[in-house]
Amino acid sequence: MSLLEQTLKRIQPVDSLFYDKAQTKLDMLTKPQGSLGRLEEFARRYSAIKEDLTPKVGKKAVFTFAGDHGVADEGVSAFPKEVTPQMVLNFIRGGAGINVIARHVGADVVVIDIGVDYEFTEELHGSNEFIKRKVKHGTNNMVKGPAMTREEAVKALEVGIEIANEYAVKGYDIFGTGDMGIANTTPSSAIVAAITGKDVETVTGRGTGIDDKSFDKKVSVIKKALDINKPNSKDALDVLAKVGGLEIAGIAGLIIGGAANRMPVVVDGFISTAGALIAIELEPKIKDYIFMAHKSVEAGHQVMLDWIGQKPFVDLNFRLGEGTGAAIGISLIECGVKIMTEMATFADAGVSESHN
Repeated sequence: MSLLEQTLKRIQPVDSLFYDKAQTKLDMLTKPQGSLGRLEEFARRYSAIKEDLTPKVGKKAVFTFAGDHGVADEGVSAFPKEVTPQMVLNFIRGGAGINVIARHVGADVVVIDIGVDYEFTEELHGSNEFIKRKVKHGTNNMVKGPAMTREEAVKALEVGIEIANEYAVKGYDIFGTGDMGIANTTPSSAIVAAITGKDVETVTGRGTGIDDKSFDKKVSVIKKALDINKPNSKDALDVLAKVGGLEIAGIAGLIIGGAANRMPVVVDGFISTAGALIAIELEPKIKDYIFMAHKSVEAGHQVMLDWIGQKPFVDLNFRLGEGTGAAIGISLIECGVKIMTEMATFADAGVSESHN
């Protein structure tokens, strides 16, 4: 049995009794019941995942998976693919958006080269962790055939699982997902269209800010890739291999591994949610372990959120990726958990409770 199969079998549903126990504790705090809204929801879910009524959010990590895409050759992005390794180096050195927000919320940034079409060597000097687990030098151009083989897709998923296992052992309490890969909104849109059956025009956005002409080309490229590859909507692994990306697979694997380790995983925006969609299609119980951090500006993101059945924490008009929204989501969960564990009860504070 493969690591992927073993890990999927390890995933258990979250015990609903813990939701009730956590809610009872929240209702004893010095506030009208439910008055802290979604912060209480975050605390309740986190507590139930951990099966702990006095949980903590200690060590936090955002995992930014990086990979290149053969479909970039079709001119679907405003940026050249050379930007992928350039941004990876920026992450390692601490100069990117994710680094700034992660420092603000006290999260570590872990950068994973899972499929960058570049060999990182002597340049790797920086304050953030870098993991080289390259499956291949970018995906194949999906308008000319599958983006990767089924074996490569499994291998990329297992990279994410292995990293989840490693960081669970290291004592981390919560994971966030992030991505880097020029042209990666194209495979993400293809994944959404393939799994949900929605029109390509409905689920395709402008990524890094392409103009109308490039947008029309992007839509036609995705349609062509779906037509040539004919991914099976009932087989998430087939969809991932034919029209996905290596970093999307890594993110899906991290989510799968996180759920198997009873680890809350905060999912970033459009690309990360495509990874979450693959993970949930492989094992629906994973839904219990993920938190959708924010609503991306990307057109297909709401389609995925509706399909998954979760409401995002915030809508900040983000469309950067990298894990930026996930880092903010982690901070909101931590705030909810601190409410649950640090706020006084009515009995502690000597405050009279409501008569209702």
